[in-house]
Amino acid sequence: MSRRESAPMPPMPPSPPSPHLLGIRRAELGCDERPERAEPLSDAEREIVQDTWGHVYKNCEDVGVSVLIRFFVNFPSAKQYFSQFQDMDDPEEMERSSQLRHHARRVMNAINSVVENLHDPEKVSSVLALVGKAHAIKHKVEPMYFKILSGVLLEVFAEDFPEFFTAEVQLVWAKLMGAVYWHVTGAYTDVGWLQVSSSAV
Repeated sequence: MSRRESAPMPPMPPSPPSPHLLGIRRAELGCDERPERAEPLSDAEREIVQDTWGHVYKNCEDVGVSVLIRFFVNFPSAKQYFSQFQDMDDPEEMERSSQLRHHARRVMNAINSVVENLHDPEKVSSVLALVGKAHAIKHKVEPMYFKILSGVLLEVFAEDFPEFFTAEVQLVWAKLMGAVYWHVTGAYTDVGWLQVSSSAV
């Protein structure tokens, strides 16, 4: 097992930012249990995210594969949602899986859509609503896995691109990932998802 696959998880991202980042008002949610949120990303923070993402996205497929392998190795319960590779335990076998590689591209392209449209909160809202609703209705994935995946993403980015993902940059990305998680779980709420606990942790 490589260092990347056996490293401990980083701390979970901080409380998600304000819904205003994503063009959502609290009153539209109809859910009083939503956690308090921090401030939205500033213009400078959006620029930091977009600049650093450029380095990651040049290698999006390989980075995405690394993220998913670590995710599935450290949290094997997540594989239950993927019939095509749920029985794979060997990281090298996962790396050779065309299905896993395809899903890695989808994950990275979804993040790319968010990053490219940070100037357009309505577009970001639309992208994340589609992701959240598909995972709630079609795939029935417990939302906690999005928070876990966010932590794995940040960990791999920081390890693979240490010159760009400084401590300050990691905080900005954690803020963004918190917003993503907040909005995805909002989509779960919109479709009536009631199962908020997770056996993953």
